[in-house]
Amino acid sequence: MSKYTLKVNGDAVLVDAQPDMPLLWVLRDKLKLTGTKFGCGIAQCGACTVHVDGVPMRSCVLPVSAVTGDVKTIEGLAGDGPLHPLQTAWMEHDVPQCGYCQAGQIMSAAALLENNSSPSDDDIDQAMAGNYCRCGTYVRIRAAIHTAAKYHDASKGDA
Repeated sequence: MSKYTLKVNGDAVLVDAQPDMPLLWVLRDKLKLTGTKFGCGIAQCGACTVHVDGVPMRSCVLPVSAVTGDVKTIEGLAGDGPLHPLQTAWMEHDVPQCGYCQAGQIMSAAALLENNSSPSDDDIDQAMAGNYCRCGTYVRIRAAIHTAAKYHDASKGDA
């Protein structure tokens, strides 16, 4: 075992883990942050998406020893607020069905909106490629992202 100091959702945490332990299992098993889900284990489904220094990463294949930046999970997405605009929009559009993929979907969408506050349908489709939803709520996901983009603009006074 090795000791790693990680910054997760704004807090410095010390964890004991094997160097090759995926960040996903550090988050879920060591830190009890269970919002990030295990889906496929080969970085193909997107359920395990978290941000590392603002970049969406598949935590199921990212060894803890390779994590050098700030990690943000679905639990830390809203910061000090009650909900992130994406979480509000997700509920407004009744996106979740089983809900399993939703944390990864929202984290990928949040990264998109950080870089593009007014995405087109094509921008959304490209950013969300690789995030799979077994329930097929893709149309509602796209609509929720557009709604969240409007909230983002309104919070800046652009609306």
